[in-house]
Amino acid sequence: MNANERDTGMVLQNLATKVLPKDPDHIAPDGSEIRLLPDLAGGGLCHCTLPAGKTTQAVKHKTVEEIWCFIDGKGEVWRKRGNHEEVVAVEAGVSLTIPADTLFQFRNNGSEPLRFIIATMPPWPGPDEAVPVEGRWK
Repeated sequence: MNANERDTGMVLQNLATKVLPKDPDHIAPDGSEIRLLPDLAGGGLCHCTLPAGKTTQAVKHKTVEEIWCFIDGKGEVWRKRGNHEEVVAVEAGVSLTIPADTLFQFRNNGSEPLRFIIATMPPWPGPDEAVPVEGRWK
């Protein structure tokens, strides 16, 4: 702890730096590849990849909300919340939200991997968070 930290009572924590891993850390409950990035107490960040021609298992999250920002590839995201249902075309530069208890599914209909960054709030609590649901695509 330096003098400034002692004087203000602050302790610097979670100054994380991470390089995007080559291999996935996990395969998500929906089937996509997840590479973990830094997180904090209030939320997490990860990089998601869905190979060309693949469609995920439809799921909903019990408590977690997410913001997605697409960085590469082309695909579609289906979301359903209450009576509202939509399919959104996605590509680099498109962002969207997945509120808790929203049914969703995505697919890669391009020839390159579909890649996006996911901000998760709160941080991902574990494998029981995602519940399989009936989706739009088989």
